[in-house]
Amino acid sequence: MTKLSVNINKIATLRNSRGGVMPNVVKAATDVQLFGADGVTVHPRPDERHIRYQDVRDISPIIKTEFNIEGYPNREFIDLVKSVNAHQVTLVPDPPEALTSNAGWDTIANKSLLQDIIAEFKEAGVRTSIFIDTDLKNIENAVETGTDRIELYTEPYATDYPNNKEAAVAPFVEAANLAHKLGLGINAGHDLSLENLKFFSENIPFLDEVSIGHALICDALYIGLEETVKAYKAQLVK
Repeated sequence: MTKLSVNINKIATLRNSRGGVMPNVVKAATDVQLFGADGVTVHPRPDERHIRYQDVRDISPIIKTEFNIEGYPNREFIDLVKSVNAHQVTLVPDPPEALTSNAGWDTIANKSLLQDIIAEFKEAGVRTSIFIDTDLKNIENAVETGTDRIELYTEPYATDYPNNKEAAVAPFVEAANLAHKLGLGINAGHDLSLENLKFFSENIPFLDEVSIGHALICDALYIGLEETVKAYKAQLVK
């Protein structure tokens, strides 16, 4: 079954809005695992507007499942990931001022950069994934970077799903089939929700993992974190 990694960035956003430690991100990481999540995802940014670098260090010791750290690979980020022995690093191309991730890597223009960074992570024993769209040329060239997996950027799917879900998912099916043929693992994330996750999961072959944060935390405000994690897990049962 496809694994669910819960992104807890929005927990930190709420905490940071008032200062202090409420809600507590370490407790959130502990709880989502207890409630059935297969992993915890964080995305520290240089301005620390949600997850802080110290949060990553604090969370690491309590991970019993899998720790996935997303981010732009500047030197501080690379050193952080290596220092906490993350299970997976997901490299995203967004600049520091980006509100949220909104595009995948151009693996042709950034081939050399990605090769060097991925080689460093592999030497440290960290599985690598790169955030990518459904452009088949970018997926073909992802292999040359040495990455273990790709993470399909699913905002276009989520946007088009209400209008024509079959058309929305089609390029992702094609991309997943190509990635698998090339020997790449397949993750996915961005704007997946209780509305669109089940259809995505049922149609995308070889899907290893989804990372979900914003929609999941929003749902948890209404039905509670435990029931929300269970609900998202249920969408992944085929």
